[in-house]
Amino acid sequence: MGQVDLEITDGCAVVTLNNPTALNAWSRSMQQRVGELMAELDADDDVKGIVLTGAGDRAFCSGQDLNELETFTTDHVEGWLDTFYRVYNAVLGTSKPVVAALNGVTAGSGYQLALLCDLRIAHSGVRIGQPEVKSGIPSITGMYLTWQSLGHSKTTELMLTGRLMSAEEAHQLGLIAEILPQDEVLTRSKQLVDELARLPKQAFRLTKQRVHATLMPGLKEAFDAALASDRKAYDDGEPQATAGAFLSRGQETREGRGSGS
Repeated sequence: MGQVDLEITDGCAVVTLNNPTALNAWSRSMQQRVGELMAELDADDDVKGIVLTGAGDRAFCSGQDLNELETFTTDHVEGWLDTFYRVYNAVLGTSKPVVAALNGVTAGSGYQLALLCDLRIAHSGVRIGQPEVKSGIPSITGMYLTWQSLGHSKTTELMLTGRLMSAEEAHQLGLIAEILPQDEVLTRSKQLVDELARLPKQAFRLTKQRVHATLMPGLKEAFDAALASDRKAYDDGEPQATAGAFLSRGQETREGRGSGS
């Protein structure tokens, strides 16, 4: 089901989602571990900042692991969303620089995780977006986070079509800060952590606190709405059926089918 790796070098913590055979789809245990690590690293005075990335060269994170999703019922929805809320709050609430090194497919809740970071660095082969509708899942929290960045028109298009954007399109829209050669993405992300960590710490921390305070009320409302919507969806059985059909095909890639809410 994958794991979460941690490496700290010269004060920069690299948190890696490690489930490459499933395009770094993350299970609930992986999500919980990310939340724990964000809190631990934020409290560690020897850590100046955090890079989030994925193992291998194919994906940052393709969303919820479909092996878990296939067995979900309405009874699982509340606990599932509560885990996501805690993780999202931990990432967004981290006082130190957090940079997403996008090394491949970034979809569903993986896309949402990237949006919660301060900056996103990618290469030209990255594809990014919110394909929930294709998996039978209403796109609620992903819609909120996208709306904050892109507004009504573009958000509606992306949520209803479920298409993934190219790195260039995401860069033009401002979702990706820089596009670099693939082998430079992680290095540049670490450099940015160092650059941000050198800024006046009080001003940086207070600015991030305000970002957190601004976004969290709406995100909490989005999670409440997602609970009602997802219960209807999972009671209908469409997400489980879609996940089961996808897994039964035995496809090697989950690109474009990552899930979140």
